[in-house]
Amino acid sequence: MLIAKVIGTLVATRKHERLLGSKIQIIQPLDHRGIEPKGDPFVAVDAVGAGVGERVFVVQGSGARQGLDDNECPVDATIVGIIDDINC
Repeated sequence: MLIAKVIGTLVATRKHERLLGSKIQIIQPLDHRGIEPKGDPFVAVDAVGAGVGERVFVVQGSGARQGLDDNECPVDATIVGIIDDINC
């Protein structure tokens, strides 16, 4: 899992049938404290209804499909939680 911040929403008028109805967000990975950007932004399917500006945690790879309860869905990253606070 990784910590990220939602920085935008991606709108696609055409997408794979398994993604119909899915919200796709643009996320910026953050450091372990959830403060500093770390790496390049990328897209993730939103399974929890996160909004722009919220910090989230994201699963990638096969965990991304499990986060959507759909092992056939063509995704590589899924937002599975909204972060309230980080203490470290």
